[in-house]
Amino acid sequence: MSARIWLIRHGETEWSLAGRHTGRTDLPLTAAGEDQARTAGSGLSHVTPGLVLCSPLSRARRTAELAGLTPDAFDDDLMEWDYGAWEGLTTSEIRDLRGDPGWRVWDEPIPPGTTPGSTRGEQLDDVQSRAHRVIERCTPVLDSDRDCILVAHGHLLRILTATWLDLPPGAARLFALEPASRSSLGFEREQRVITSWNA
Repeated sequence: MSARIWLIRHGETEWSLAGRHTGRTDLPLTAAGEDQARTAGSGLSHVTPGLVLCSPLSRARRTAELAGLTPDAFDDDLMEWDYGAWEGLTTSEIRDLRGDPGWRVWDEPIPPGTTPGSTRGEQLDDVQSRAHRVIERCTPVLDSDRDCILVAHGHLLRILTATWLDLPPGAARLFALEPASRSSLGFEREQRVITSWNA
């Protein structure tokens, strides 16, 4: 089977540039992020997708638009990880708050936000459950030998990759994903594999 799932991470935002955890905060792309999105689209000119799904957050929507993609649906399952109390903070800031120089988002429970309007927080297994649902939506399209394109967010797409490979969600820490990069998941015979990464 030659069909692929193409992964497009949204372009740069001010928070992604600063290394701040950006879950449900709806930020626009920077000018550089818009240029990145246009470049990502040019690398998909050979793909005629059977399904295009996009996160409903504006940074993903704008990336899809600038990449020349018309989503078939805006799927809440493609929203970024809800970081709860860690929303907007860098890893260094979280380590200082916790007094834990080895803290990683992949290893510890996510606490709910404590300020008005903050998010509830989402655990890694919850994000993987959403990734499973997205893969299930793609499966009949892939089975008909057509490609899928997903436009979404860094951590979500990394967790989806781990899920595709039948790895635990924490294995996503191994798959660094650059803004507006193109990657793809596919098959070697029946085996699910990564077919390209960070193009």
